[in-house]
Parts: sequence; structure tokens; C-alpha cells
Amino acid sequence: MYDSVNKVFDIGLGVIYKIRETQCEKLDAAGRLIAKTHMDGHKFFVTGSGHSHTVAEEFYGRAGGLAFPVPIMTTELTLEEHPTKSSYIERLPGYAPILAELYGVGEGDVVLITSNSGRNAYPVEMALTAKERGAKVIAITSIDHSSKTSSRHASGKKLMDIADIVIDNCGVEGDSSLKMEGMRASIAPTSSMANAFIVQSIVAACCDEMIKNGQEPPVFISLNSDGSETVNDELFAKYTRQYK
Repeated sequence: MYDSVNKVFDIGLGVIYKIRETQCEKLDAAGRLIAKTHMDGHKFFVTGSGHSHTVAEEFYGRAGGLAFPVPIMTTELTLEEHPTKSSYIERLPGYAPILAELYGVGEGDVVLITSNSGRNAYPVEMALTAKERGAKVIAITSIDHSSKTSSRHASGKKLMDIADIVIDNCGVEGDSSLKMEGMRASIAPTSSMANAFIVQSIVAACCDEMIKNGQEPPVFISLNSDGSETVNDELFAKYTRQYK
């Protein structure tokens, strides 16, 4: 009973446990790098395109989320206006350097870039541009998928070739992981499941590092909880709209 539902749970939990077994060192390193960057007065940017942009939303502006991330999340990179527009935009060279300039990515900053394939121009150029401007780069990607596809950027590089810290979301090529008889395509993409755990693990490591250094991490409380307005208003006033 509920075989299809149980298969999704088995697949998803299998990926989560694989991440726990293989990526903890990198998750911890990423969180502590972000904390040190913030404590040193530099910025932490997060970006992605297509469904990967939801990682920015997982970090930012939510209950339990850090107040200081700067999301590079234009509508062109999302599915809000059209389901395929971001798929074309992310392949265009030249867009990422413009955003890096507009948002003020600079020396000592950290840019976290999420891309399941890591092959398109946007994540590759954002990583290259960030490093050229003196920032560190953290990547969340599927090493299996990226290893089996060619780069769509003129450099021939993929995101995992450039980043200082590469976190594997442990997904399969194509992301979707469940094949069902009577369907040509697979379902149950695991990147979204994995990314939520990855982000919260990074946040936990970041908060731990800040507490060890005597600083209270600036974290939002649910806007739907009584008494949250004072805390959140202070954080919004201090940290939001940290653009150049």
C-alpha cells in the first residue's frame, strides 16, 4: 500500500543520509566561512537560477533564517513570469558580471551559487566574476550530473571546477530519481529535498561559529508568531537592502 509514496520517501531519505555521510565537513566549513565573513564586516551573497533560486529563499527572509544574506535573485532568474525564461537567461554570457557589479560583490565577500548541473553561463560566470573581484565561492551542485554533461560556457568550465567549497547534493544525472512504468520521464527530483537540508546545516554551522565568538546570530522569528515584530523589524532595518 502507498508504494509510490513510500518510494519517494526512500529515495529522498537515502539522499539526505548520503549527504550526511559524505558532505558534513564541507557543510561545516561553508557555515563557518560565512560566519567569519559576516563578523569581519563583509557580505554573504546567495544566488541561483531556475528552481535553484529557491535556495536563496531558504536562507533569507524566513523564520529561522539568517538576516544578513544578500539574495541576487532577479525575476529573470526565476520561474515567476514564465516557466522557461530563466532556462534561456541562465545560458546567456554577460549577465552574471552585470549583477555582480550592481550588487557590489567585492573583496572578502562570499558568494554561494546553487546549480544542479553547474554547466550554464550564469553560475559559471558568477563564480568566475566573484573570484576575480576577490570573493570566495561556495557551490551547491550535483557532482554526478555535472560530471556527465559538458559545459555551456566558453571557458569549458563548470561551477564545481571554480568554487572554493563544493557541496554535492548527491543527486543523480537529470535530478529526477523515480521511474514509473508507463512514463517516459522520471519524477521525484531530489535537489529541492537536499537543498533544504544543506541550507539549514550551513545555517547551523554559521550560528555555532558566531556564538563561539561571542556574537548572537541575527535570525528571524516567524512573522506569524506573537511578539515577533520588534525583533524582526530591528533585523530588517539593519540588514535588508544591503545593495551597493
